[in-house]
Amino acid sequence: MTRKSAGLLLYRRRGKNTEVFLVHPGGPIWAGRDAGAWSIPKGEFGPEEDPLRAARREFEEETGSSFKTESSFIPLKPVKQRNNKLVYAWAVEGDSDAGPVASNTFSLEWPPRSGTIREFPEIDRAAWFTIEEARKKIFNGQIGLLDELEKILSD
Repeated sequence: MTRKSAGLLLYRRRGKNTEVFLVHPGGPIWAGRDAGAWSIPKGEFGPEEDPLRAARREFEEETGSSFKTESSFIPLKPVKQRNNKLVYAWAVEGDSDAGPVASNTFSLEWPPRSGTIREFPEIDRAAWFTIEEARKKIFNGQIGLLDELEKILSD
């Protein structure tokens, strides 16, 4: 069975630029990675759960904050990541503080084979990037979301 995630591609306009809100995964595996390591705020959802509701919930769980918007949610074509997870996303114009995030945590044996279980934040930081910058930062499997957003905004 294919795993599914739902997330929001929050964007805002700053002069002639469009910026998108991305998050960086926490934990020691991602600590030294930047290019190709960022993501839209997203998370898995169950078969009985509404994907848009899950996307909104995951945004709040991963960042510790909600976002302000008067805009409608624009469904984007799902993208498949390298791990075969299908990501459903909605573009929405709004704003959110990219300051300190307060995300959920996960447990991981670290260092490997040490027997020591440690807690790490799911997300260690968030930031706004121009779409051009975001193309360098975001997971390759999510670049299609940026492409579609650009197309929507240029129409």
